Amino acid sequence: MVTFTACRSKPEVVVPARATPQEVKQLSDVDNQRDLRLYVTFIEFYRRRVEGVPEPSAASSIIKAALSEALVYYYPVAGRLRELPGGDKLAVDCTAEGVVFVEAHADVRLEEFGTPLVPPYPCVDELICQVGDLRAVVGKPLLYLQITEFRCGGFALALTMCHNIVDAFGKMQLLKCIVDLARGQAAPSVLPSWERHLLVSSAEAASESYQVQNDAKSPPAQTPLMILEEMVTRTFLFGPREIAALRASLPARLAQSATVFELITAAVWRCRTAALEHAPDERVFVLFFTNARGSWKRDPPLPAGFYGNAVFNTTAEAAVGKLCGGPLTYAVQLVHEAKIRMTDEYVRSMLAVLARGERYVNVALDKTFIVTDVSRSGNNLMDLGWAERVGGGGSMAGDIVNRLASAYMSCKNANGEECVMMPISLPELAMERFASQLTAVTKDLARSSL
Repeated sequence: MVTFTACRSKPEVVVPARATPQEVKQLSDVDNQRDLRLYVTFIEFYRRRVEGVPEPSAASSIIKAALSEALVYYYPVAGRLRELPGGDKLAVDCTAEGVVFVEAHADVRLEEFGTPLVPPYPCVDELICQVGDLRAVVGKPLLYLQITEFRCGGFALALTMCHNIVDAFGKMQLLKCIVDLARGQAAPSVLPSWERHLLVSSAEAASESYQVQNDAKSPPAQTPLMILEEMVTRTFLFGPREIAALRASLPARLAQSATVFELITAAVWRCRTAALEHAPDERVFVLFFTNARGSWKRDPPLPAGFYGNAVFNTTAEAAVGKLCGGPLTYAVQLVHEAKIRMTDEYVRSMLAVLARGERYVNVALDKTFIVTDVSRSGNNLMDLGWAERVGGGGSMAGDIVNRLASAYMSCKNANGEECVMMPISLPELAMERFASQLTAVTKDLARSSL
């Protein structure tokens, strides 16, 4: 794997291009989760369509100007988080203090990152702004953007944002706004909407007793297994052949109805569990997220352009022996049952739990496969015109929670086929066992792992 050191400029503060409202914005009960007090990074890679157009030195200026214009639309992002009395709730003080922008250069060619371009990215920390403590969010910039230009004229955009302000879909929406403006559009394709009050539980609901289904009973834990052993990251691709192989192992009716997400998640959950060699009688979990923008049938619905946190998680659990010793059918059914549990009543119940300041996620990290699906978040719409997107996704960098969560993204394999890429981090020996487990599921997976 190629190694390099980026030469960074001094961080600059970018403010909105024009005057914006000076006000305080309240966050939703979902935004206010203490577990979301952290910064998360996405990286997008671009190749210039025409060498030297625009001039290499102009790419940073174009992106910086587009960022400044984007902050007019997303002006709360240029503010700062403040703690409200009591310390449990946050609000955004829209001060227009700005965000951090860093220009960097690296003596490396885009082709040296590999094809397809997926995690783990070489020297990923060189591509990302230095934020400091990732879990200290109050009073700090809410967005850090680094553009790293490569010797070939290509470049990487690394967007690091406070999770209390956006989820993965909101972050991609903001990035799409920057891309639209950098491409020369007069306005973004999607106008942002704050409307966080739509995800605030009523006082009556918050005071009632709700029973949110949560099978994950183990306390939060960061066990020596996941901390002391060296973690490694690999990405596995699931294309048409891999998905067909997984479907072929299921009964006809389930094979027809199972979604791609259910198939991949069930297979990875089983293989990860076997690779970590938990005792047969232990309980293990899969935790995944459902996007309320489309799946939650509330009235009124969340508006188009909503960029706050609007994903809710659900869990499935099983005994290790039954999960790994049984057929894939069993795991697929567990994942499916957890998905359909995400009803309107369930979501409102979780909002009430969050309004009381309680946690509805309570899992042991080493026993839980955490996954989110952003494979349909619009990567194909991230074209700059003068530069094409050639890869990107979650950075798989940061603290152990960031590294343990897998985000499904879309990409193309060497044959040009649309695939779902699944990055995963595990201790080194467990990763070897995991790859072998996937190979046992279908021989094609061995050829698709990177």
